[in-house]
Amino acid sequence: MIHLIGIEKHFDTDVGVRQVLNETNLSIPTDKRVGVLGRNGAGKSTLLNMIAGVDQPSKGMIVRSGRLSWPLGYAGGFHGDLTARENISFVARLYGVDYKKTFELTEEFAEIGSYVDMPVRTYSAGMRSRLAFGLSLAIKFDCYLIDESIGAGDRFFRAKSRKVFLEQSKGAGMLLVSHSDNTIREYCEIALVLFEGILVPFADIEDAIDFYMRRCAP
Repeated sequence: MIHLIGIEKHFDTDVGVRQVLNETNLSIPTDKRVGVLGRNGAGKSTLLNMIAGVDQPSKGMIVRSGRLSWPLGYAGGFHGDLTARENISFVARLYGVDYKKTFELTEEFAEIGSYVDMPVRTYSAGMRSRLAFGLSLAIKFDCYLIDESIGAGDRFFRAKSRKVFLEQSKGAGMLLVSHSDNTIREYCEIALVLFEGILVPFADIEDAIDFYMRRCAP
């Protein structure tokens, strides 16, 4: 489970405080495929990053159980001066998984060729994203955190990403944030809607989508 205990999130801006999440007490199951619907700019990515530990709440705490992935495609954790090979080695040791198998799966998926032995700072944004996504899929997690889309890049790569992800994630949970009702309907079992800083839970996907379309969608 992911327990949100009295968490709030706000940002100080030049025009005042922007409140992203009001005080929230909620438990999110990690053994189900959970969707979070919200308009662009509602704070979905911020919420996911807080759950992943990439960002911190302004108030409260988050308690996690089980092995959660970092947000799929998130490349912010790579050390730019290290090669892909070295970054993969570090992550494999950190998670206690077999390096050789992890490297082979990541290299095959990312399709970065000889760049695997070049510093990650020399990569394009697309290459970094493919490397991050591939490494996410090379390690078995109890629950996968996904921001908006499954995969990055051209149509062929997105199709490949979707196929590999669905195979790898069998039996695992998912927390997917998106502004697309079709994406949530396709991948998720239950859903929450992030509306005006409040996470509104729904046991039925169609109820969540109906609320979203009436209250949130442009």
